[in-house]
Amino acid sequence: MDGATSVLLIEDDEELAELYRLRLSADGYRVSVVPDGVSGLAAVSEAPPDVVFLDVRLPRLSGIEVLEQIRSTATISDTPVFVLSNYGEPELRDRCLELGAVDYLVKADVVPATLAERVKQVTEAAR
Repeated sequence: MDGATSVLLIEDDEELAELYRLRLSADGYRVSVVPDGVSGLAAVSEAPPDVVFLDVRLPRLSGIEVLEQIRSTATISDTPVFVLSNYGEPELRDRCLELGAVDYLVKADVVPATLAERVKQVTEAAR
């Protein structure tokens, strides 16, 4: 392992995932991308990343369900998870934060650099 901070993107929009991956990789992060909730949960469980960015609306298992599973599994429950969503409803945001998301980001309001900033904040706070 190269010691780089690992980031998992659970995102079904291929173009958006690639945009995020490129920016995070350019900033020195080791990035993996999976396109659905089942694959995302498996990836987190098998090799817990340093940070997860999780879409809410995913095929096979929703982001909410993935977040619930992460938080209820002792070996991965403290993994920092940022929710990325197209939905700005306060109720959904509140639900994700109640489930233990570090933050709830609306995709229309963030640029790829925002993700890199969030990773840096979380990893520096953990030191």
